[in-house]
Amino acid sequence: MGQELIRDGKLDRQAAAGALRTFLEELVHAAGFDLKVKVQAVESPSTGASDEAEVIADLDGRDKEILLERNGELLKAIEHLAFRALRLEPAYHEKIHLDSGGYRALRFEELRMTARVAAERVETSKQPFRLNPMSSRERRIVHMALKDMPGIRTESVGMGEERQVVVHPAKPK
Repeated sequence: MGQELIRDGKLDRQAAAGALRTFLEELVHAAGFDLKVKVQAVESPSTGASDEAEVIADLDGRDKEILLERNGELLKAIEHLAFRALRLEPAYHEKIHLDSGGYRALRFEELRMTARVAAERVETSKQPFRLNPMSSRERRIVHMALKDMPGIRTESVGMGEERQVVVHPAKPK
């Protein structure tokens, strides 16, 4: 299923949205969840950034709290299964965004704000600042939020679920 979703090195948004919709509807039905599946292809991403979502799915309804327990653990697991079902290479994972009632969109905006606050603290104190452990997608959001900020640099440290982003003062040139 996955290969026809990629054309000339780009995600075929309409094909990916259709495949994702089918997968999610079947999963929701099989699990017996009371959730409505909405999937849309983003026709023209606002910035054209390489990490911007091109297909957005939202699972919302009476059972959404189940998805959001323990920091959205089940929602993240369903997203992982979707990547496997669609046979998408990791390079395309950033192009597909699974959410539930805007929960993850809010979380990602909070991460961007936290990253900016951490960067300001590092600029002022000239001391590294370690953020809490987070998923690879969340770490990527922090790295992307700070990549163009002068005077600081970021790195991921640690292993597995304990992996964290550390914001450092930039090395003098």
